[in-house]
This record gives sequence, structure tokens and C-alpha cells, in this order.
Amino acid sequence: MAETIRNAAEGLDAGLVEATLDAARAGDAARVEALLDQVHPADVADLLEQVSESDRDALLAMGSAVIDGEVLSEISDAIREDVLDALTDDVVADALRELDSDDLVDIVEDLEAEDQGRLLGAMDAADRVAVEQALAWPEHSAGRLMQRELVVAPEHWTVGEAIDFLRKSSHLPDQFYHVILVDPKMSPVGYVTLGRVLSSARNVALKAIIEDSFRTVKATDEEADVAYIFNQYHLISCPVVDGSGRLVGVITIDDAMNVLDEEHEEDMLRLAGVGDEADVSDGPVETVKQRLPWLVVNLFTASLSALVISQFQNTIATLMALAALMPIVASTGGIAGTQSLAVAVRALATRDLTRANAGRVVRRELLAGLMNGVSLALILGVAGVLIFGDWHLGAVLGLAMIVNQIVAALGGVLVPLTLERMGLDPALASGTFVTTLTDVMGFFAFLGLATVMLT
Repeated sequence: MAETIRNAAEGLDAGLVEATLDAARAGDAARVEALLDQVHPADVADLLEQVSESDRDALLAMGSAVIDGEVLSEISDAIREDVLDALTDDVVADALRELDSDDLVDIVEDLEAEDQGRLLGAMDAADRVAVEQALAWPEHSAGRLMQRELVVAPEHWTVGEAIDFLRKSSHLPDQFYHVILVDPKMSPVGYVTLGRVLSSARNVALKAIIEDSFRTVKATDEEADVAYIFNQYHLISCPVVDGSGRLVGVITIDDAMNVLDEEHEEDMLRLAGVGDEADVSDGPVETVKQRLPWLVVNLFTASLSALVISQFQNTIATLMALAALMPIVASTGGIAGTQSLAVAVRALATRDLTRANAGRVVRRELLAGLMNGVSLALILGVAGVLIFGDWHLGAVLGLAMIVNQIVAALGGVLVPLTLERMGLDPALASGTFVTTLTDVMGFFAFLGLATVMLT
């Protein structure tokens, strides 16, 4: 059983990492292999991602002592091309032979054409054909996500016939969960779990123990939709069919969950405005390319707040305390908007927020914003009276806070809903719009009320 060089609190074990790097720098492949032999492939991949470029090159020079199929499939997309470029064709070929078709497609599909050709040339003929056929399906589709290694049985078989077939077969997938039943046209009609097969008498018909959870997806379906089906219906695997309903592959839960993880990571990164492919392995130039465009956009949207403030110069000059207090209203509104936005974007991603319940969610956010605003208004109002001795100033603070909390709560849900209705990614630009909205309305409400009530 593979050990780990990762400490949950501190990351990779520093002693083992240093010993591995020392051996790699010395060109001692046997020592490197001995150190990493019992280490989980995911941790080896993390090691390659976290060390410096020179140390990574030293490790990759050890070839198969460091890289095998599982490690290659675990490596981040951000450095995968660099890793492949550093390896010899023989090492790459040996690593690829260990992988199922879905893992091969995952590695190949995001590479440049030249690198794709090199990897396809390093594969066995059967693997190469499987990958080329998978790449013919649309990007981010079930056809790209599925694996072609599956276990199929005729629908009229018994448990005994299935068990005999499994025992005699020399080409079973390394891991599988279901035996898929097909009709004479190779269309899936159901599946049975291995547990039910092993626990049933030999004469029991496979049709009699079909799982109720059975469903299929089309090879052209979006992988995000497939992942949703897995999560919604608690599937372990799901057959994939072509346009004629013929079985062409199967998607397993690990691949579906990887899609969900990637979707969540992309949403988180997009909400932060750093690009959906940002990675700690990126260089400074790549990092700037990902972040600078959204900083420029934010620069222009922030100018709207400055424009609003400039309209109330005389009010601010009359009572300088306003300059110190107005960021309170705007920043608190920004936080409230971000809270509402995070919940809305997540609900849209998981399809818990739909047209059917959008009205109820908006009303809930409106009421929550009002209640938060009143609570904060009481605190600020009392503080304004106690600190500045002016109940008018306390009233302005309180009223402005109520207005901006309502705007923030509504903006946090209405902005991503609007973007989603327009066919845009709600995580991509919602943060900038909501922040701008709460800043502009916060300053406008506070300074506008101050102009009316204090001057």
C-alpha cells in the first residue's frame, strides 16, 4: 500500500523531499526510485509541481524512476507540457501504456498539436485509435470524458454466465463497478453491480437484479451536465451512448467528481478575477496576463465611485467627518454583496437556483438585506450620536446603511441571475459589477442623505 510524504498540516515531508532532491541532483536514479517507490502518485505529482524548475529537471532526468502513468495523469495542466518535453519518448510510452483511455484523453486533449502528435505516436495502436476517436467528440463533452474499457454482458445471461465470463476474460478494466447489459443492437438496457452479481445464485437472470439507478448519457452531452447527474442521482458509473443509442463507453464517478471539482475551482478563481487556469506554478508574466485585465476593468468601475463622490464636494467640505465615515457604508455593503453573490453563484452552479424559485430567493435576499441594514443602522446610529454628538449624522449613517444593505443583497443575486440569463458565466464578471454597485450606491446614499439632512 502506498505511503505518503504529505503531512495534513504541513504539506510534503521536508526530509524525504530533500533526500529525493539530493539523490536527483547527484544523478542517483536507484536512490530516487527507492525513495519514491512507496509514495502515492498524487504526492509525487505535487512534488514536481512545487520544486524549482532546475530541481524538476533533475527529477525528470531520472525518467521512469519518477514518472509512471499514474503520476503523469496527476500532474497539473500548468506544467504537464514542460514535463512531457523533458522526458524521453521511451519513458512517455511506458507511462502511457499504464493508463485507461479516459486518462489518456485527459492528458492529450489540452496539448499543442505538436505535443499531441508526439504522444499519439508513442501509444500502442489500440490506445491511439481510442484516443483519436474520443478527440473527435466535442470538447468538454461526455465523449471526451468516458473510458472505452468496460464490462458488457448480453441481457439474457444469468449470474453464472457473467461470473464465468469475468473469470476467463484477460482484458477487464483495472477498476469497474457495473456489468452493463445490452440488447442485440448493443444498446444498454440496464446494469448490475458486482456486489449483486457475487451475492446472487448462479441461475438468477441478470435482468432480475438490475439497479434502479440505471440511466444513460449521450456522448455529445456537456460534461458539466453529466457531473450534475452523477451528483444528483448518486451514480457510481453511467453508460455513454452515441446518436443511435449504441453503447460507446462508460463514465465513472472519479471522472465526474473531477469535473465538479474543476467547475468549483473555476468559479472561485473567476469570482476573484484571476482567470480560471491560474496556478501557483505559473510564472510572473503568465500571472500578470491573467490578473491585469480585471484590474484594469476594476480601475474603470472604481472611477464611477470617484465620480459620485466628486458631485458632493461641497457637502464633504462642510462636514469633514463625512470623509472619514463614508467608506464604512460602502465597504460593509461590498461585504454583504459578496456574501449574497457567493451563495447565488454556487446555487446556479448546482442548479438549486432556477427560474422556478428565483422570485422566492430574491424576496429572501431583500428581507435579509433589510434586516441586516436595520441591525447595522442601529449600531451606527448610536455610534454617530455618542461619538459626534449629532443625531442627524447618526440618522444619515443608519439610513444609508439600510439602503446599501438592500442594494447589496439584491445585487448579489440579481447580477449573476441576469448574466446567466444572457448566456454568460455568472462567476466571470459578477464580482466586479456587484462591488461597483455597492460602492456607487453606498457613497450616493450616504452623501445624498447628508446633503439633504445636514446642509
